[in-house]
Amino acid sequence: MIKKIVEDLLQTALAERQDLFLIDFSMSGDNAIKIVIDGDNGVLVEDCMFISRAIEHHIDREEHDFSLEVLSSGAASPLILPRQYNKHIGRNLEVKTLDNQDLEGELIEVNESDVVLSWKAREPKPVGKGKVTVVKTATITFDNIKEAKVKIKF
Repeated sequence: MIKKIVEDLLQTALAERQDLFLIDFSMSGDNAIKIVIDGDNGVLVEDCMFISRAIEHHIDREEHDFSLEVLSSGAASPLILPRQYNKHIGRNLEVKTLDNQDLEGELIEVNESDVVLSWKAREPKPVGKGKVTVVKTATITFDNIKEAKVKIKF
């Protein structure tokens, strides 16, 4: 019963803040609630507090015993939803595909069904000795992505 209450409150809060979206929602047997959110413009601590308060302030603690954890999808977390890719245009991604390709490149385009990566590679010259730098691109459908992560540079 409390799970349904939390789901309804969460959906109401996300409807109010349409720049935020749900990545994961779980609830253990001892009513430990964990909510992971992301946002079109990133997630601030205030955003997590907004979701937390939208839930906690509407559930009677006398009636329901629970713990609540609201957090953002971390920088090293895999991208799960297509909506997460847009804010990473211009960044480098590591993508593993279902057909066992490992690709790394700059995310240059995102649309409803796929993403486009671009990278530079050294290849042998068509004529003569030596190598030449070429720009390569790959279009990968969301259905073919096993895992995608933003490659963080320090």
